[in-house]
Amino acid sequence: MKNIVIVGGGAGGLELVTTLTKTLGKKGRANIILVDKSRTHVWKPLLHEVAAGVINKSSDGVDYPIHAARCGYQFQLGTLTSVEPTSKTIHLAEVMDDEGEVLLPARTLSYDILVLAFGSVSNDFGTPGVQEHCYLLDSLVQAERFHKALLNQLLKINQMPESRSALNVAIVGGGATGTELAAQLHHIANLARHYGMPEMSAKRLRLSIIEAGPRILPALPERISNSARRALHKLGIDVLENTRVAEATDKGFITSDGNRIEADLMVWAAGVKAPDFVQQWGVFEINRAQQIIVNPHLQTLLTDDIYVIGDACGFQQNDGSWVPPRAQSAHQMASTAAKNIRNQLLGKPLERYRYLDYGSLVHLSKYSTVGSLMGKLTNSAMFIEGKLARFVYVSLYNMHQFAVHGWLKGTLVLLGRKVGNIVGPKLKLH
Repeated sequence: MKNIVIVGGGAGGLELVTTLTKTLGKKGRANIILVDKSRTHVWKPLLHEVAAGVINKSSDGVDYPIHAARCGYQFQLGTLTSVEPTSKTIHLAEVMDDEGEVLLPARTLSYDILVLAFGSVSNDFGTPGVQEHCYLLDSLVQAERFHKALLNQLLKINQMPESRSALNVAIVGGGATGTELAAQLHHIANLARHYGMPEMSAKRLRLSIIEAGPRILPALPERISNSARRALHKLGIDVLENTRVAEATDKGFITSDGNRIEADLMVWAAGVKAPDFVQQWGVFEINRAQQIIVNPHLQTLLTDDIYVIGDACGFQQNDGSWVPPRAQSAHQMASTAAKNIRNQLLGKPLERYRYLDYGSLVHLSKYSTVGSLMGKLTNSAMFIEGKLARFVYVSLYNMHQFAVHGWLKGTLVLLGRKVGNIVGPKLKLH
């Protein structure tokens, strides 16, 4: 039986594992193994909501061991350290517990087909001080770390005289993550008064979004950018465009023109890249974002036995542009990879991957949702906002749940989440 190993249980990786288990694993044609360094999956576009405290992993996460037991694949907890295409093996680092004791030893896994879906990390572009002083939102652990710091700061400000104190939060990066996080934090500051912090409100929160480019949401149509900017200004959030950060310190950011932006909490959300270990391996051909370059079938240029999907995948389109690192890209890649892996095992022709831009949506907490639909399907964009945009935004998450759990269980999961939102607290305090 063939071993198919998928490294990375993000949006694309988990959907691919689920599909391959149904089509190959349960039919006895392949042994499906998922490797991830975390025990829990949370849809990456929701990490800013975990950071703000409006959702938590217990209600919105997927525990890999439980999902594996239900679906019928194997789950291996571990961090990938190297890939050896010649021997068709990968190596996993040892897993330590909270006390520093070895929980799982270092391991070597053999594969017949390998899929690399380990995602991306924040790109600090070599800016001094970012790693030491900024919070990143690359993973569930990092999002929860920021949330704890946020709660501590809210409690601190609540105890101080209102005339003397405010919580300063500066977010570098005016993309979807930065703008959505800013709006959620404004909402959370108002919610805090109902959860033991009666002196806290958005009036005691100073939020800044720092964008190096000429406008926020640079990857989206200008109309969406302008609409989002108006909504943020209405909330009193400072949007600093054409502002490049030169350094991060323990007191805030220093811009390229020497100005200081003071901050108690600093978030870096200015772009992504594939993890540095990809370049350090020196095995695969990569692009400037350190993504592994693939052929039209999503296979590496080195060997046909290794596929790459999601943010780590460097797929260059006919116009010379690279497929953007978005959730919709990962979903589409997972679908194509699943077909091609089955066809490869059956000796059938492989399909070419084609990226379809279905548009983009930005959800600014309860205040506004804006975006465009259709994208390249009609060579134009249909601008939407308000309740319709919110409905479409929620539908994207629902489709991910159906892909991971199936229609019946996915519906039950969503109903459980709905009930939890009604009866549970609006702000997570842990």
